[in-house]
Parts: sequence; C-alpha cells; structure tokens
Amino acid sequence: MACRHYYAIHSGHESAFSVDTSIISYGPRVILEVGEHAKALKMSRVALFTDRTVRSLQCVADALQALKDAKIEVEIFADVHVEPTDASVLDAARFAVSGSFDGYVSVGGGSVIDTCKIANLLATYPENLLHYMRPPIGAGSPIPGPLEPHIACPTTCGTGTEATAAAVFKYLPLSMKLIVSGKVMKPSLGLIDPTTTYSLPKPVVAASGFDVLSHAIESYTARPYTRPVRPASTFHRPYLQGANPWSDIGCEAALKKMGKYFVRAYNDPGDHEARDAMIFAAAMAGTALGNAGTQLPHGMSYAVSGYNKSFRCEGYATDAPIIPHGMSVIVNAPAAFRFSASACPDRHLECARFLGADTKGAELEDAGEILAATVVQLMKATGIPNGLQAMGYQEGDADRLAEGVFSYQQRLIGLAPREVTKENLKDLFRGSMTCWSQA
Repeated sequence: MACRHYYAIHSGHESAFSVDTSIISYGPRVILEVGEHAKALKMSRVALFTDRTVRSLQCVADALQALKDAKIEVEIFADVHVEPTDASVLDAARFAVSGSFDGYVSVGGGSVIDTCKIANLLATYPENLLHYMRPPIGAGSPIPGPLEPHIACPTTCGTGTEATAAAVFKYLPLSMKLIVSGKVMKPSLGLIDPTTTYSLPKPVVAASGFDVLSHAIESYTARPYTRPVRPASTFHRPYLQGANPWSDIGCEAALKKMGKYFVRAYNDPGDHEARDAMIFAAAMAGTALGNAGTQLPHGMSYAVSGYNKSFRCEGYATDAPIIPHGMSVIVNAPAAFRFSASACPDRHLECARFLGADTKGAELEDAGEILAATVVQLMKATGIPNGLQAMGYQEGDADRLAEGVFSYQQRLIGLAPREVTKENLKDLFRGSMTCWSQA
C-alpha cells in the first residue's frame, strides 16, 4: 500500500482535489449508437473526422450509417495527419469553419480525436492558434465558453484522449510537440468499441499500449495534489492537479490490466479478451491522467518525436518519418523512473507490482531500478527499439533535446515528484540512448 503520508496536508497548501469525470460508453459495436447520442446532443449537421486508413474500415461505415439513420447530415474530413502538425490541424479547422457544423464525431486514434478537438475550438471561437497556445509560444488565452458537442470514437488501444481536455500536435516552427488544452475541449462522450482494435497491426498495439502504461505510472507517481500552495480561489485550481486518491484508482486498475494482457494483445490479434482489456485500460488511464496529469516521460517525448528526422515505424500509414507517440514516451521512461523514484519509492515499487513484478522483500532504494526493469521487459517483448540511438539520435543530441523540453514543457516536468533541472534532463536523455544492455 502506498505511503499514507503522500497526501499529508500542510498549512497554506492545497487541501482539496477536484474530480472531472468523463462520460463514456464501452462495449462491442457500441459505435452503432453514435446516431442516437448525436441526436440527444441536438446535432443536426455533423463533421466526421477520420484519417485515410481508418476511412476505409467498417467502423467509419458503421458510424456514417448510424448518423444517417438518425436523420443527421454528415460531411467527412478524412485528411487527418497521423501525428498532426499545426499546418494539418489548421487545414482541419478551415474545413470546420466552412461547414457551419453543430456537432463533431471523431473516429480514429489520438491524432484524429485531437485534430477534431482543435478544429472544434477554432471553428467555435475563431482565433489564431497561437492565441490559445501556452506561453512562451502563445498568448495562453482562456477558451471563452463551451464548444460544440463532440463524440469521440477511439480505434486504438492507447491514447485515452477521449477522456482528456488536451490536444497534442507538432508545432513546425520549433519542431516540437505542444499542447492546446482547456476543460471544455474534453469530448462530450467517448464511445469505446473494442472491436475497432482487432485489426490493429502489432507496432500500433505496442506504441499505443505503452502510452497507456506510461499514463498510469506517470499519474500515479506525479507530484501530490497537496504540494502546491493553496490557490486564492477554487476556480484557480488547475485541472491537472497531480497525483490524487481518485486518479490512483484508475491508474492501479489500468496497470493491472496492462500487466496481464499487454503482451497477449500484441502477440495475437485474435485474442479479443486481451484487446478488449487494452482499450478499457486506456480509458481508465486517460480518465486518471485527465485529473492528475503526465510528467517526465511525456514531457521528454515531445522533443524526441518533434526532432525526429529519419526514423520510420512500421504499421503507420505515412510517408514521413515518424516515432509514434507511445514509443517516443516509453524509450525515456526507464531513465525517468530511475530518476524520480527517490521522491516516492513506495509508489514506484507499487507500479512494478501492479504490472506483475515480484516485489516481495524489495528495498525502497531499489524501486526505480525494479520499475525500469519491469518496463524494459515489456519493451523487449513487444518489439520496441532499444532507446534513442536505435531511432537515429546520438549522445550529442542530448543538449538540444533537453533545451527543448526545459523551454517548452514546464507544465509537464513541473508535475514530476522531484525538481527537474536542465542538467537533469541532459543526463536523462543520455541515459535513454539505450534502454538495456546488448550483452
């Protein structure tokens, strides 16, 4: 059991946490209900967002038919980019603005759902994208009010973005992944149909699965919600509060499912029990991180995927170099967990146990190494490259990677359980060049 003192309350510091739950429906073929839900949300003219690969799949045909059966007009935007950029999301926003839509449906992976979130935002409250981006890049202006209703239908078993209020994209002027977020960006409903994952190729299962796994570990080991100074007003409480007792529940449940089903889901697409469990774990971890937040591995990942020039991952339908999000996260995770474990070793040890590691008799000072080794074992079992060098990076790149993270990802690294300096980041990137010994 985690140390009861992790949430100790101190005078003048935060003493309360908020729970912002997501509305989801889960079950085989639940995507067929999208028309009924759209009608209940008063949609009459819908923009359906997807990508070119998913456009040809049965799930999109099912969603279209369900919307038409509900007498809802639909137009399709199928040009979502895998790993979207500011340019691609602005193309999507132009489509949304021109269509005068009163509702949105996204059918696809995290790239599709996040693109739809931003298109909805910019069509509802037209502004330059920089207006909503956080400083030091943008103005950080708050979103003025609610967006049009959005039904998110994930088709990968990983991002959990149907349950979060953020959208991620690569900002081309900096070659860095950045975030636009706000509570009103969270989809109105997530329709989680596990049958949509049965045809996923193995590399997509691996990458998306590690996104789930790291979401849960990062939220569970994040800085506790009680550490910040109490805000002047309830309404100034950040929606990403750090680790809290409510998010802990989803993290634990997600990690236990990952430990049991991840390798099975990767190895055998016909193992529907395992694939079902994976997408359910993604929703649980997504709901948890939507209240707690991610930290070091995710913050580091945005530079890794953003600065990539040559690495291409099989299983992703794109001609451009790509390090899938979950892969760019997990190659940093072993080094990051070794670093952060000293702040809450009991929690790191628990994460390893949730994943199935035998932690009986383990010493707290070994917690980081035990968790890192548990993650590495799963990486080896699911075909993940052995660190940044296997993706084309060299130790000389550590300074640039660290500079990008320290300059533009302070919100994420600020949720780490211990303070992170630029020098720490350089060391962590050097330590991520390889994740395990070749001996």
